[in-house]
Amino acid sequence: MRATEGGCLMECLSEIDDPRKPSNGTLHDFREILVIMIAAVLSDCDTVEDIAFWAQSKEAWLRRFLVLKNGIPSEETFLRILRALNPKQFEAAFRRWVGDVVGALAEEGHQVGTIAIDGKTVRGSGSAGESAIHMVSAFATALGVVLGQEKVATKSNEISAIPELLQTLDIKGLLVSIDAMGCQKSIAKQIVAQKGDYLLMVKGNQPTLHAAIEAAFIGQHGVESVDRDSLVERSHGRIVGQIASVLPAKGIVDPADWPKCATIGRIDSIRIVDGKESGLERRYYISSRTLSAEALAHAVRAHWAVENRLHWTLDVSFGEDASTLRTDHAPQNLSLLRKMALNIIRANKADTRKASLRLKRKGAAWDDDLRMNMLRIKPLC
Repeated sequence: MRATEGGCLMECLSEIDDPRKPSNGTLHDFREILVIMIAAVLSDCDTVEDIAFWAQSKEAWLRRFLVLKNGIPSEETFLRILRALNPKQFEAAFRRWVGDVVGALAEEGHQVGTIAIDGKTVRGSGSAGESAIHMVSAFATALGVVLGQEKVATKSNEISAIPELLQTLDIKGLLVSIDAMGCQKSIAKQIVAQKGDYLLMVKGNQPTLHAAIEAAFIGQHGVESVDRDSLVERSHGRIVGQIASVLPAKGIVDPADWPKCATIGRIDSIRIVDGKESGLERRYYISSRTLSAEALAHAVRAHWAVENRLHWTLDVSFGEDASTLRTDHAPQNLSLLRKMALNIIRANKADTRKASLRLKRKGAAWDDDLRMNMLRIKPLC
């Protein structure tokens, strides 16, 4: 599988500048340090201390494909690299690599699915007087892989970060879903300009649009010709009932503000947990793609699955919120290392074992040959 061959990953990493000053003397090869950190995070290491200890324990294995002229770097060296590494360059290299991963998976018949744009705060990165960093990620819902990330600037919000993240992605022909924070005219126009389609949740931050869509569905209440789709899910004592409805956007949404808008949608949900029923939750959407009620329901479920398949996974399986790295670029760079490891596991479609991501990380930690296969790195001659 060409996308996950080590050569591709190594080539991408080689395009990142070493942040260290040669005049100070550098004992360890910069690219080798990056490779060690990727292999360590893949192998169930969540902290810099873990990475350094794992590398010392796996020195013999690492020497199968790395020179390690001066041995294993110290914990201080790993931390210094994480703090100083240019996150923009690191993220650009990540996107080039994951672009090849997605391309190869597509050649094998795997679908990218909806691209869900969503944000997450790395809670442990905050300290007295300093806010925790907030990362906005692009997630290919069908593949379960991260396509890119963008840090939200201090004293800003996701509205400023989303356009920057979108600009780095190839979204041609794909559906991009964003929650109400990203329901902005400029973002809709950017997605269309990049030849993608948008699916945006509409709330009170767009009062005129919200009122128009709400009124349209009230006017169609009880009309049997309206396209609707219903679903009931039962699991672990919880019942979720959902009804999706769609209408044409023509005459309701101004195309000058929301270009190519073709569909307006409504999702009604009710939850019953341990016999207690929650109130009706109603959400509205607009999309530049002509969607059926079933397609709308599927895309919305795919978007919210990012909470479990990305955010929850980063916290529970990678210990992201427990991380106390706070200085310089270290939190942002370590966040990307976690996503890189997540992608390596999810893109390894040859591994058909029924195991959680947590166990697959442990498998990579325990089995040298499995880890080598997952990284697709060839031994030195």
